[in-house]
Amino acid sequence: MNNHKNPQPDPTQNSNQQQRYWQANLRLLGKLLAVWFVVSFGFGIILADWLDQFSIAGFKLGFWFAQQGAIYIFVILIFVYARQMKSLDKQFGVSDEEAQTGSQEIEN
Repeated sequence: MNNHKNPQPDPTQNSNQQQRYWQANLRLLGKLLAVWFVVSFGFGIILADWLDQFSIAGFKLGFWFAQQGAIYIFVILIFVYARQMKSLDKQFGVSDEEAQTGSQEIEN
């Protein structure tokens, strides 16, 4: 018998890792959705009258947030999410870049 075999990965450890990854993903989503909610609902509706005392490019700020600002912030949040998820993927070892690098090494 060969006792020098590699130990089998513990399925509970993998499950725990997946759970921590999912929880980190949900925390990130919660933060980004909170920002979007504050910008779109808070600035565009609730605080619109107060923000109208300021202006951007000749438009009242409350109106601007309701019509364009919330959309711009949403697009920015998409890029922030993509960047943060790339970092999170690397942290938990599930990065697409690592998988591509590994498959390129196998092909060579």
